[in-house]
Amino acid sequence: MARFFMAGTNLPGSPTAILYGRDAEHIRVLRIRPGEEVTICDTKGTDYKCRLVRADREEAELEVLEVTPCRGEPNVAVTALCGLPKGDRVDYIIQKSVEAGVHDIVFFQSARSIARPDDPYRKLERWNRISEEAAKQSGRGIIPQVTWAADYGEVLNTAVHTELPLFLYETGEREGLNTVLEANKTCKSAAVLTGPEGGFEPFEADLARLAGMHICSMGERIFRCETAPVVAIAAVMYATGNLS
Repeated sequence: MARFFMAGTNLPGSPTAILYGRDAEHIRVLRIRPGEEVTICDTKGTDYKCRLVRADREEAELEVLEVTPCRGEPNVAVTALCGLPKGDRVDYIIQKSVEAGVHDIVFFQSARSIARPDDPYRKLERWNRISEEAAKQSGRGIIPQVTWAADYGEVLNTAVHTELPLFLYETGEREGLNTVLEANKTCKSAAVLTGPEGGFEPFEADLARLAGMHICSMGERIFRCETAPVVAIAAVMYATGNLS
């Protein structure tokens, strides 16, 4: 069933919903006909099962049939904090993290980042479009927001304001990720902090440790920078019962 997001105010308590612009055009592109059903999500975790009444190039009118909580939303909010990689690895991280259940994604310039964009804020619109499309495809109840952190201190501050701040590191003294997750099965928020292609500088790990983060190993295998956050998110989802 086709899925649309609508953050407007014409859904709650209303017997009808109106889609405009790009979404109305998408109805036409998908050749959805009057009488066929679609799902509209209010971006706050509620799904509206609807039947198409009419559609043209400018708008589509739908009848609301049923209102239910979105079953695709996990009960733990995971923030992915990712050292900026180069090229289309950013796209991969966004797509797969959203599918895995991430709540929001923050990119930042790590000491070993190869990619050094002049103005990363200009990329946010595109990055958030990628998140929206992945959220539609995977049946999410929210559109995870993609943002940019201006400095590493902001990244650590975001992480430590979650219940379970995890720093994924490949060397030195570390806790086993499975051990930490086993002891925090009931957490409602978590952060996974991963590095760019070259990993982290030792001082970045030291600062994370001083901030109170769990410095965690992900085992003996070496993950690519675009793989590590997705695996970590999936591990948190499994530990908290969201992959059952």
